[in-house]
Amino acid sequence: MEPFRVLELYSGIGGMHYALQASRIPAEIVAAVDVNTVANEVYTHNFRTTPLWPKTIEGISLKEFNKLSFDMILMSPPCQPFTRIGRQGDVSDPRTRSFLYILDILPRLAKLPKYLLLENVKGFETSSARDELIKTLEKCEFTYQEFLLSPTCLGIPNARLRYFLIARLQTKPFPFHVSGKILTDFPNQDQADSERPRCSAGLMEVGSPLPTKETVSSSDDNDGHSSKRDFLFKLETEEELERKQQQDNNPSLQMLRNFLQGDGEELSQYFLLPKSLLRYALLLDIVTPSCRRSTCFTKGYGHYIEGTGSVLQTEEDIQLESVFKSFESLSEEEKLMKLSLLKLRYFTPREIANLHGFPSEFGFPDKVTTKQQYRLLGNSLNIHVVAKLISLLVG
Repeated sequence: MEPFRVLELYSGIGGMHYALQASRIPAEIVAAVDVNTVANEVYTHNFRTTPLWPKTIEGISLKEFNKLSFDMILMSPPCQPFTRIGRQGDVSDPRTRSFLYILDILPRLAKLPKYLLLENVKGFETSSARDELIKTLEKCEFTYQEFLLSPTCLGIPNARLRYFLIARLQTKPFPFHVSGKILTDFPNQDQADSERPRCSAGLMEVGSPLPTKETVSSSDDNDGHSSKRDFLFKLETEEELERKQQQDNNPSLQMLRNFLQGDGEELSQYFLLPKSLLRYALLLDIVTPSCRRSTCFTKGYGHYIEGTGSVLQTEEDIQLESVFKSFESLSEEEKLMKLSLLKLRYFTPREIANLHGFPSEFGFPDKVTTKQQYRLLGNSLNIHVVAKLISLLVG
């Protein structure tokens, strides 16, 4: 079987490339295209022999596209026009221009690709850009299936709900195709298993409203004693706390410790500063190595704190209850003393890369700063999820 010739658009740091490798289908990347200078440095660092085009997609002519003669397109267009915490400019956002250019080029290619895979944020499925994509695919007689999937489907303890579309050039639909429906799990899995993690059910994604203090006030029972829900950690509802506990007790999800760096490694730079602890204590999503969940890591992780990803409690013997009980009545000095017992730190870029499925040989050039690493990883994707979708696409 001849290797598939694959065009990787918006190549970033190579998530699609690694997913293609993990899918184990015979393939070669004929060109990777991205305009981000730092991302391109990381890509070249890891894929030295792959042709990388450091240019805008709009700058590639129809003739150049035809010359590549590719069988498959893998792409992850800019998500900012569709994210729930962005301006949601959709097709009017200048960052969508390159994607619309691809849709214009596709029907005019001398040879249509056999396969296409697209990844984007939740929200893309309701956009005008998605509607234009579907129109183009139908015009070119592709059959397609849409998904909303998170790595939790595969037992990975990280919530990262994303939109995916797979399409192939044939009239016969996928065997798992459900017309007019976005699938929220991988097909051919045991739907009767109630303990199996669901991709989108109950996942609190970035952009979800934070509970207010009114929703976490304490209550007394009829005997005048405080109930077992006398207080809740941070600003979270009782339902949110119970959901987290259910995830942590779900054996089909791996523990975070499987993705962490060793204790012997130098990690002091990742511990939260005292001013950050005091300011954001009630907003932190705190997890331990034995937890089976973590929130979505965004490009602002390590720079901003609120809503950008979980932080790790490295002192597992300390109970959160003992730190946060009557927390707001304490002085700043007392608060800091209690918080310091938890030894809270950020996940390292390597650990986030592990959760995303990047192999151990993946690395960053020395000149790429930690802040840049977090930003690039926040814009990346989960390799395991995409690899499984590529297998479904070609299978």
